[in-house]
Amino acid sequence: MNRLFSRFFILCLLGSVPAFAEEAHEEEGGIPPMSVVQRQAMGILTQPVSSQLLVDEVIAPAEVTVNRYRTAEVTPRISAQIIQRHARMGETVKKGQKLVTLSSVEMAEAQGQLLIADKEWQRVQRLGRKVVSEKRYVAAQVSRQQAYAKVLAFGMTQAQVKALLKQGDVSRATGTFDLLSPQAGTVFSDDFVIGRVVQPGQVLMEISDESRLWVEAKLAAEVAGRIETGTSARVSSDEREWVSGKVVQIHRRMDETTRTLAVRIELDSNQSSLRPGQFVKSAIAPTAGKPVMAVPSEAVVLLQGDYVVFKPEGEEIHPAPVEHGVTRGNWTEIKAGLTLGDEVVTQGAYVLKSLLLKSMIGDSD
Repeated sequence: MNRLFSRFFILCLLGSVPAFAEEAHEEEGGIPPMSVVQRQAMGILTQPVSSQLLVDEVIAPAEVTVNRYRTAEVTPRISAQIIQRHARMGETVKKGQKLVTLSSVEMAEAQGQLLIADKEWQRVQRLGRKVVSEKRYVAAQVSRQQAYAKVLAFGMTQAQVKALLKQGDVSRATGTFDLLSPQAGTVFSDDFVIGRVVQPGQVLMEISDESRLWVEAKLAAEVAGRIETGTSARVSSDEREWVSGKVVQIHRRMDETTRTLAVRIELDSNQSSLRPGQFVKSAIAPTAGKPVMAVPSEAVVLLQGDYVVFKPEGEEIHPAPVEHGVTRGNWTEIKAGLTLGDEVVTQGAYVLKSLLLKSMIGDSD
């Protein structure tokens, strides 16, 4: 504390910080007096110093990935040729939306067999069991069911099959069919061109729900052992803006190369600029933490080599040197220089700093 006051005394002697008295303000200049209304108009807001729960965190490199539990791959089940594309990479699609139209010789044969089997089954049903033998009746029924199951297995949906049977025209057995989106989400990839012949299982599109991205943090095994699922975490690509999340899984197998254990973090929302494949920094809180005196991080600014906050006194605003501790999220611990309940500027501190520096430059002239 004595060190803080000695620094402040030296700053005052050098004229770097205006004295708190009104006479000194008039002689040396400084931040001009402002009413509450004037402050608000400039975006300068204040609030009392309070106690916040800051937790110790484990900092580790991490990588953003898609949520595999909310991701689906669109693939053909038979060899087919791509006829038409109905969605593109980056587009948002709904569940059941048409994505790709394919054409297949195998599908054409299966569609034809279904239409023939369906007509035979309808004929047998009309004749009834009294006219046709039991063997013929069952055979027609089974044949129709097998043909129906075959086109479904090849990739047609029940709605598509129903529409085909409703038309009842064998000439409609062209072998064309559509692949639909199995879920709502964003098209992450669509690596194909029109006219290409694709094989069963070949990925044509990847659909993923971006509202719950994953982040894989790499931790030493002994550190990961202190973390539990449900633990709060945050992620940032620039260490300025952080996205909140929580630990949802801890991998059971260590990475053979890095000898680290992956901890999976699920982000709370897609309201961020993070993208799968991006390298980020993760901060995981394995402990509950303890309450300390803290202010919003933007309230603390560096002025002439010392950290200060701005305190309003009536219409006057003066810098007050502080000793700060750790920063967690958007809060910075204050070890000395303030007391709980002190009113400090929490938004617009850099505006006040620029005004103060400008007055200092003017005084030097």
